[in-house]
Amino acid sequence: MKKIKYLLLVFCFSVLSCNKLDVPPMNIIKDQDVFNSVNGITAYMAKLYSSLPVEDFKYSANLGFNNWNFIANINMYSGEGVNKNISSLTNGNNGYWGAAFTLIRQADYFIETLPKYSANFSNNQTQINQWLGEAHFIRAYTYFALAKRYGGVPIIDKVQYYPEESVQQLQVPRNSEEEVYDYIGQDLDFAIQNMGGTSVQKGRANKYAAAALKSRAMLFAGSIAKYNSVQLFDQSGKRLQGIPSSKADTYFKASYDASMILQGHYSLYRAGLPDKYQNYVNLFSDDNSSENIFVKYYHYPDVVHSYDALMVPFQQTGPGYSSYCNPTLNYVELFDGLPKNADGTLKTKDANGKYILYQNRMDLFANAEPRLRATVIFPGDVFRGQVIDVLRGIYTGQVTNGISSLIPDGYTGTYPTTNLKTSSSNAQTPYTLPNGTTMNPAGLSGYFTGGGVCTRTGFFIRKYMNPNKAQADMALHHSDQPWIEMRYAEVLLNRAEADYELYSDGKTDIDYRQDAFNCINDIRDRAGAILLTDPTQLNINTIRIERKKELAFENKLWWDIKRWRVADTEINNKIYRVLNPFYAANAYAYFFDARFQESNATFTFNPLWYYEPIPAGELITNPNLIQNSGY
Repeated sequence: MKKIKYLLLVFCFSVLSCNKLDVPPMNIIKDQDVFNSVNGITAYMAKLYSSLPVEDFKYSANLGFNNWNFIANINMYSGEGVNKNISSLTNGNNGYWGAAFTLIRQADYFIETLPKYSANFSNNQTQINQWLGEAHFIRAYTYFALAKRYGGVPIIDKVQYYPEESVQQLQVPRNSEEEVYDYIGQDLDFAIQNMGGTSVQKGRANKYAAAALKSRAMLFAGSIAKYNSVQLFDQSGKRLQGIPSSKADTYFKASYDASMILQGHYSLYRAGLPDKYQNYVNLFSDDNSSENIFVKYYHYPDVVHSYDALMVPFQQTGPGYSSYCNPTLNYVELFDGLPKNADGTLKTKDANGKYILYQNRMDLFANAEPRLRATVIFPGDVFRGQVIDVLRGIYTGQVTNGISSLIPDGYTGTYPTTNLKTSSSNAQTPYTLPNGTTMNPAGLSGYFTGGGVCTRTGFFIRKYMNPNKAQADMALHHSDQPWIEMRYAEVLLNRAEADYELYSDGKTDIDYRQDAFNCINDIRDRAGAILLTDPTQLNINTIRIERKKELAFENKLWWDIKRWRVADTEINNKIYRVLNPFYAANAYAYFFDARFQESNATFTFNPLWYYEPIPAGELITNPNLIQNSGY
């Protein structure tokens, strides 16, 4: 048991960077081979980071971590986007348990073993502290991945050995959910105190990454304490699911304090100003961004993902897939600058109920918030030098007295065929307009009524897409843009939410509402959104909506609506709305129809799913584990 077995298959840090490590390849090595040199320790760290449960381009709701298939991503579980493959929700369970405790054991082993070899680095205690801090960060990150799925889990804070320890000793019961979050906080406090402010290597953690993670994890714990109603106790009365409500403000304050550690060290990205659209686009590709805190790096062809191939508009498809996540109209309507009805929905008809006509499709979005256009590709927008040609069909009827609704409001079926030319596939028959020119009924990127990979909503994702990638490279396993796992905008949002929760609970030691107001306006200013004029305009819903707008398609919002315990109300027999552009042949103009998704895919969230089931095999292996409620 004095040997460490691990595979060094990805030696350039699949989780960190393309920097090559000057260590010979090895499969089985002894402690002294690892802990006697910087290179050996760096190699061990590489393995830990490569196993970190980062929900990035390769995270799938049904397949778990490090899968090429991003098709079932959790953005489709939160209502941000839809595709043809996802027509209902599940609890998102992918059995992340065994791999987590393997990583925890490896971190424990490092924490226990490194001090035994500290004499090798007697002149550099700072370096030893940094390594130990990173190991605590990795352990905390992994426990948080477990806690947000299962609640209370066993806390294993030392390496277990068999047969030196009996089977009964190895069958550790679950700790309370509160104990797990406290343990995460303690690990991160150690990391903050022992790590430096600069990462040892690209993609590795520093003290500020630990503080950012603490702001995230403690905010999650505070929300569970305040909003969770699901409880599970073991025979001793230990609360395995749920946290006492009396602890909510303790966690919110811990989140606020952790967020403040980063103030003055990071800032919102503004290098691309004054163009706020391009600035927000650049944020996700500038490796020198002042906003990046913790980043997972890729490098072609060694460590890659498939994001571009899976998200590109159909007309720019390479030798692969396309359009596997289309933003919903529900999401688009959250933003400023769009013409809206009194109920907040997009205004597409005039006072007489007739469709508003536009000479260009982008005219509808002329005043849209720059952040929205940098996140979503609109019909008629320009991407990679091409107009993204989206049409649902060509309307051939008369237009003299205006165009009435093609379908009744609230109708979920398909459109009638009268006065409407559509296409079932991209192999279209062009329609001849009255002036003799021709037009494809579904444009170049759909909607194609017969299915296939095209837009299902009228929109495509812009965020994280590489605009400079050649079409021939729009293929699986050809993308290598980095994943920004933690950025300063999230920290400001964490801080603003913790602020407001403390303010609403009557805490007055700090002007929490004013601080939340400042954080939200800082984010809105960078985004090109309408600024709040006074702190009294702020409420918890304002902050939550800002979070939805800023962090969309970053795999954060699914966990937000779960920790707020609103998923079962937000996703209750939900059919998401789409925006279909049409061309009126006799008016030579475009109009838009806002409607429910034609597939009638209905999403419902079962409150049981706020916690995932502990894998059945683990319950057999460890009879001291208690299954979560309802499973």
